[in-house]
Amino acid sequence: MSTYKLYYFNARGRAEIARLIFAAADQKYEDVRFEREQWPGHKSEMPLGQVPVLEVDGTKLPQSTSIARFLAKQFQLAGKDNFEQAKVDAVVDTINDAVTKFLPIRWEEDETKKKELANKFFADELPAHLQHLEVLGKLYGNGGAFFVGNQLTWADLYLFEMTNNLLQANGNCLDKHAWLKQNRAEVEKQPKIAEYLRNRPQTPF
Repeated sequence: MSTYKLYYFNARGRAEIARLIFAAADQKYEDVRFEREQWPGHKSEMPLGQVPVLEVDGTKLPQSTSIARFLAKQFQLAGKDNFEQAKVDAVVDTINDAVTKFLPIRWEEDETKKKELANKFFADELPAHLQHLEVLGKLYGNGGAFFVGNQLTWADLYLFEMTNNLLQANGNCLDKHAWLKQNRAEVEKQPKIAEYLRNRPQTPF
């Protein structure tokens, strides 16, 4: 049986999708969390000098999406066949379209500019991304509340974590997207996910 060790900061960030997959699969792993002041002493240990990194039986794998995709396939959360996996990937890529637009806002240090960027994003850009996601959910979900094949995949987990971040910034951003809200609710009530959410370390992001 393989052993898993996940390296990241003491935050949700880019490692949280991997943690959610581990939780959904009820898979044990070592969750190594660096405080910021510890990181310089460990940076050289990582293949690309960055985290997250997943270590599987002693071999380290970088890149958050590659980690998540590997774990999802490993634990049957990536779709039942190649075409379902492609559908899941299409949803993930569509989520990443929104994430790519949102991240510069999160890290903007000028508060006035940050507010301007956030207002534009939530009013003019995010609704189109969310509509695209609803289209895919209704197209691939077989009439259910999950994105692909009416069963939980890592696309559902990824949307859940991404929208957590969006809702922190704008609590009303999903109000016009009933399917996405239902999808979040279904993810949140999965027993292993609910247990993980109750017990995970509380961090600002």
